Amino acid sequence: MPKLFLHNNLTRQKSAFQPANADLVTVYVCGPTVYGPAHIGNARPAVVFDVLVRLLRELYPAVSYARNITDIDDKINARAAEEGVDIGVISDRYRAKYHEDMAALGVAPPDIEPHATQHIDDIISMINELIARDAAYAAEGHVLFDVTQDAEYGSLARRAREDMLAGARVEIAPYKRDAGDFVLWKPSSADQPGWDSPWGRGRPGWHIECSAMIAHHFGPTIDIHGGGVDLQFPHHENECAQSRCAHGAPLARYWLHNGMLNIDGEKMSKSRGNITLVDDLLADYPGEAVRLAILQGHYRQPLDFTADLLDQSVRSLDRLYSVLRAHADLPAGPQEAPDIFMQALCDDLNTPKAMAELFALAKQADTPDGKGRLLAAGRILGLLQADPEAWFASDMEGVDVVRIDALIATRADARAARDFAAADAARNELAEMGVSIEDTPDGTIWHLAPARGSR
Repeated sequence: MPKLFLHNNLTRQKSAFQPANADLVTVYVCGPTVYGPAHIGNARPAVVFDVLVRLLRELYPAVSYARNITDIDDKINARAAEEGVDIGVISDRYRAKYHEDMAALGVAPPDIEPHATQHIDDIISMINELIARDAAYAAEGHVLFDVTQDAEYGSLARRAREDMLAGARVEIAPYKRDAGDFVLWKPSSADQPGWDSPWGRGRPGWHIECSAMIAHHFGPTIDIHGGGVDLQFPHHENECAQSRCAHGAPLARYWLHNGMLNIDGEKMSKSRGNITLVDDLLADYPGEAVRLAILQGHYRQPLDFTADLLDQSVRSLDRLYSVLRAHADLPAGPQEAPDIFMQALCDDLNTPKAMAELFALAKQADTPDGKGRLLAAGRILGLLQADPEAWFASDMEGVDVVRIDALIATRADARAARDFAAADAARNELAEMGVSIEDTPDGTIWHLAPARGSR
């Protein structure tokens, strides 16, 4: 098997991955705050790190993958207050929706899905440890982390102190010793959710939740911590600091961040009105096509998410499924991805290069071994998971397959006779039927042109 190389944002270098224990690789990725339906930006890390975990499972005997649920947050509180319900009603609703949407994108469930509200005791215990180590202090019902006590603070974000303060939009509260100090625990009013603690009834800050959950399930240090690049500061920086000070050890050995996702060249935001929900996309496109669109770009780079990209992804999958449909009666040989495909993914999860190799494998799917290699590579990417006939089925209603096959045969005969006018006429009739054709070494394959909402 090829060696895995990953770009570690802690060192800003790509290096060979060396887990602490090759018998069990540990991975933690920041999951959703469940106060509303997931948008496509939420889906990118879920898909990216799903591929990483699939790859790790090919390379190592065991992988333990955790992706958390943030189920206590001011946004959840606000929505619960609007509806007059408990925060659990909101978090349960949108957690279930998140699971449904991610499953539609082929994202496998994590091995561990810790919820912040299930780890309040762990959070309080960790805060107590930070206070005991003089890395945190209580003030006016709050507990704050003292950034001056961590000599390495800022090492992940690599920002100047002034830039970090500006980027965090910190609240300059009178009870803070330093403007950069951040909240570990905050008081709750009577109408807000809260838990009893040594500092009064309150609730945890966001950053401490992930550190406490990681420590509970994995211990002080994990192999890989992942998430969107927007979380690198302040969330991941603060996670690093509080875990380092509580345990005297680094939180993670490798930090991986996926790039931001834009919509038609613009940052996705409420102010622009271009928030694109996964549920809306799934009404118009197959889940695998949305997944493939996310994987079309390298995970570390920004991705411009457009209708053209989605349409291209549908066409690409139609082409691959057409090959599988053409060889439906051919038994698949041993399903093991070839080294050249694995080398692409092992080069810092280079999914565009891996996709190119996937299409090269499709040209070799006319033998049992070739078909097996294609399916194995698709499985690692989370693609080609449907039955070929089922993939096309929803588009086939009312389609005259006999006429399509006859026109393709007519075109082939006309081309062989060098009657190009007749060949063009057959192709034009196919186009009028909404059929696209592609000439391949295995013959002409056809598929219906992408029609949003048809699948």
